[in-house]
Amino acid sequence: MNDLPTPHGDKLKALIQNEKLPPEDLPRVRRTIERYERWLQELRQVEAVYSETVAQLVSLLNAYKRHIEVDLIFDSDEDFLYRQKGQLKLDNTIIEEFLPILVTTALRERLQGYQLSFGPTTCFSAIRFESGITSPQPGGGVRLREKAHDFAISTKLFIRTSHQPDFREKVTAETHIAYVAAECKTNLDKTMFQEAAATALDVKTAVPGARYYLLCEWLDMTPINTSTTAIDEIIILRKAKRLPSNVRGQFNTTAGRRHSRAIFIEYVESHPFSVDAFTRFLDHIREMIGDYEEDDVLARGYF
Repeated sequence: MNDLPTPHGDKLKALIQNEKLPPEDLPRVRRTIERYERWLQELRQVEAVYSETVAQLVSLLNAYKRHIEVDLIFDSDEDFLYRQKGQLKLDNTIIEEFLPILVTTALRERLQGYQLSFGPTTCFSAIRFESGITSPQPGGGVRLREKAHDFAISTKLFIRTSHQPDFREKVTAETHIAYVAAECKTNLDKTMFQEAAATALDVKTAVPGARYYLLCEWLDMTPINTSTTAIDEIIILRKAKRLPSNVRGQFNTTAGRRHSRAIFIEYVESHPFSVDAFTRFLDHIREMIGDYEEDDVLARGYF
C-alpha cells in the first residue's frame, strides 16, 4: 500500500500552500492532514478477509469522508472551501485514493504474481504516425494518444518503432495499458455519462478485453440503459440521488450552511457509501482474474 498513489493527500498538501486559503481555515486544514494520516494507518491495519475486509474499509471511508465534507468544508465559517471544492478536488479525490487500497487489500491473494499498477494513471488509447513521403520521421513519427483515468488496473507498455530492421533511428514511447478503467464522479449527470460512453469506446477499441466502469456517489440524471454503450456498468456508490438544487442553493453562504446543517448531515448519514456497491465492483475484477481450480469448476459445472 505504501507504493500506491495519493491523489487526495496531494490535494491536501497543495491546499495548505494555497494563497487563497483563508487564514481562519489553516488550523483546520492542518488538523485534517493529521486525520488523513490516521485514516491511512487505519486502512493499512485491515486484514484481507474479503467480505469482512470490504465492510471495514468502507466503514473507515464513510467516517473519513464525513470529516472532509462536514467538519472541514461544510462547517467552515468562510465560504472558500465550499464554493471552491470542485476546483480544489478535496472530496472527490478520496475515492480515487481509496479504490487502489480497497482492491489491493481485498484481492491481495488473487493479484499476487501480476505486474500491475493501481490508481489514477494515463493509459494508451490510440496510435498515429506523423510522417509522409516528403517529410520522413524517425520511427514513422509515431505519436501516442492517451487518456487519464481516475482509477485503472494497468501495466506498463513500451512501444518502439523504426524504419530499420536493426532499429537504428528508433523512437521509444512509454505508456500504460488499462485492463480495468473507471471514472469516479461525485454527481453523475447526462453530460458526464455521454463523455464516459465516448471514453469507454476508446478504451475498448485500443484494448478489446478491457472493462470500463463509471462510479458515482450521487445520481443526477434519469438512468439510461448502458447496453447501447461500451460502459460495462454504472455503480451508484451511495444508492441515492443528489440533493435537489433548491436545497443545495442554501449551502453557498455560511449563514445558509448553519441554518441547513441538520438537513445536509441527515442526508449524508442516511445514504452512506454502500458495501454492496464496492463489493460489486470487486466482483467484476475477480471475474476478470478468473478462478479455474478444477474442483471449483466441477462444483459449478461450467467455466
